[in-house]
Amino acid sequence: MGIFDTSPRARAAALVAPPFAYALLLLAVPLISIVLISFWTQTGLTLSRVFTLDNYREIFSGPIYIWGNQNRWGVLPLSLFVSATVTLVTVLLAYPVAYFVSFHVAPQRKSLWLFLITIPFWTSYLIRVFLWKVILGYNGVVNTGLIELGLIQEPLDFLLYNLNSVIITLSHAYAVFAILPIYVALEKIDRSLLEAAQDLGENRFTTFVRVTLPLSVPGIVGSVLIVFIPTIGDYVTPELMLGAGGRLISNVIQTQFLQLNNWPLGAALSIITMLAVGVVSLVFILLNQRWLRGRG
Repeated sequence: MGIFDTSPRARAAALVAPPFAYALLLLAVPLISIVLISFWTQTGLTLSRVFTLDNYREIFSGPIYIWGNQNRWGVLPLSLFVSATVTLVTVLLAYPVAYFVSFHVAPQRKSLWLFLITIPFWTSYLIRVFLWKVILGYNGVVNTGLIELGLIQEPLDFLLYNLNSVIITLSHAYAVFAILPIYVALEKIDRSLLEAAQDLGENRFTTFVRVTLPLSVPGIVGSVLIVFIPTIGDYVTPELMLGAGGRLISNVIQTQFLQLNNWPLGAALSIITMLAVGVVSLVFILLNQRWLRGRG
């Protein structure tokens, strides 16, 4: 008999080894490479592998990346603000949709509603971004409609090529990823708890605030993390919706790698961004756990 026939641990190791090697190759190796490159320097096409902190000094000493100046934010704080705003808007819009499907749609039709919610996301992400440019453009659908209704005399110029357009586009792009976790959390709520609260004198609003909302917090936390983490790294939407000269941290990193040929600085910016997102996410999770313990 072979070792895989006699040892459960060996069989378990054989099953785990391929996905572990796959994850190591595609996740750990690139991350370690980025960390190493961030401590190197590059002059033209020459990459010096001498250990240095110059890239991190440049990030923290200059006004561009972190601290900004009196007239504008640093690129990283601005990117975090945009991601936080997108997350807030997306979750606030997603919750009513998830609540309606969970509590007001007949059980046999919930699958149909979820199917309908996902239909817009069958198309290419790039196509949806371009469609928002058409909708928000100077002569787009919104401006044309407002002019036809007589609400404005000339097209509004603040709808496109600014942070507003980025927030609107990203909020739509990640809406379905916020709706589904909240819907799952709402579906897990025991309806008898809601009936018990109303039997004890609570009205619908107080039942929602004191029972439904706290029990759906895990879904809200999942939605926040699912939206916040990828939006700060989104490159396409800021590139297309901010116009010339508009940059968030993802665009700056892309510029360092592909245009300025400064891989070490781009890698250092990537590491700082990942750390910032990790810290913000960890703080949010810890605050949420503390709030849940306080209610327990």
